[in-house]
Amino acid sequence: QVQLVESGGGLVQAGGSLRLSCAASGSILSIKTMGWYRQVPGKQRELVALNSGGSPNYADSVKGRFTISTDNAKNTVYLQMNGLKPEDAAVYYCNAGVFTRAYRTVEVWGQGTLVTVSS
Repeated sequence: QVQLVESGGGLVQAGGSLRLSCAASGSILSIKTMGWYRQVPGKQRELVALNSGGSPNYADSVKGRFTISTDNAKNTVYLQMNGLKPEDAAVYYCNAGVFTRAYRTVEVWGQGTLVTVSS
């Protein structure tokens, strides 16, 4: 079993910053990808940022404002969000592609953390 635990969401004024964290634990041999998605009611979940070993991928809407980083020793991924806009408000989900000790590759989601941006 692999679990992802997120933290760092909350309420922030437009133009402000937040840092999300997501720690993976459990039966992990290696982590192939770690990233962040977000979802607002009535819309599909969308990719925000993804680390898959090469250069990070970002949604066009967050380029230049958000930065994804990983601490491999801690199996943790971060999302630094600067210059937040009301349209960034969503539930943010951590996602990881994990190679487990059972020699299986699994995709895991966190429980989500709410980001609210006031205008």
